[in-house]
Amino acid sequence: MKFISTRCYAPIGLIEIANSITEMMELNIHAGKTLIKDTLPNGDRPLCSISKKQNMLEIPWVKSSLKSGLAFLMIGMILILVFKVFNLGEAQLFSNAKNLVREYGFIGVFLATILAGTVVPLGSPALVIAASFWLNPILLSLTATMGFTIGMTINYFLAYRLGRPYLVKKIGAEKLEAAVAIWNRWGWGIYVLFGLIPVLPVEFLALICGLLRTRIQTFLVLSFMPRFVVFTLLAFFGEALGCWLGIL
Repeated sequence: MKFISTRCYAPIGLIEIANSITEMMELNIHAGKTLIKDTLPNGDRPLCSISKKQNMLEIPWVKSSLKSGLAFLMIGMILILVFKVFNLGEAQLFSNAKNLVREYGFIGVFLATILAGTVVPLGSPALVIAASFWLNPILLSLTATMGFTIGMTINYFLAYRLGRPYLVKKIGAEKLEAAVAIWNRWGWGIYVLFGLIPVLPVEFLALICGLLRTRIQTFLVLSFMPRFVVFTLLAFFGEALGCWLGIL
């Protein structure tokens, strides 16, 4: 009579299932790449092939976003020096802009950041810095963050309802594949990182969150908090910059 140890015993049905899963995984692995199959509620097909050794900085649209951010930073620094050297802060143009911003600034920032959160390239960080010359930094950062979060939530629900065909049409299959690859590898951590770095397009990842139907509560919190930190720092930086340039 043969005895089977309870520690290694498993029903035959479970063993067969495990063997089948192992065979399927082996078939999906080829040349160091594993096909990640995200089963979506709307029945969309698999999203992308992901290299295990994929580096985020090697993704073309991430590289282009960083390069664009550096270029705008250099342009901004040059403009700041020009303003300081030629003392443009005392020009009549800024006096008129001051009255306009104080009257309509919060509404304008709110609407502009909603659009910026929906993949419209309006440059919300630069907008916050400029508006902080004449608006309260805390109220400005709250307004900008709420607007941007609403914009990204619109992205979330559009992707949630319309699925992969909408995203392919909106951002292209290559960008979609890269964004899903980033998400599958780092999850919410990369979403927070993108939210903390102004030049990285976190609004693309908002689309991915909707496509994969992540928890809306987590999405809202992690959309709001990183941007609030960023916009608060930018608003106080802008206030100090305005004083230095003589605009305030």
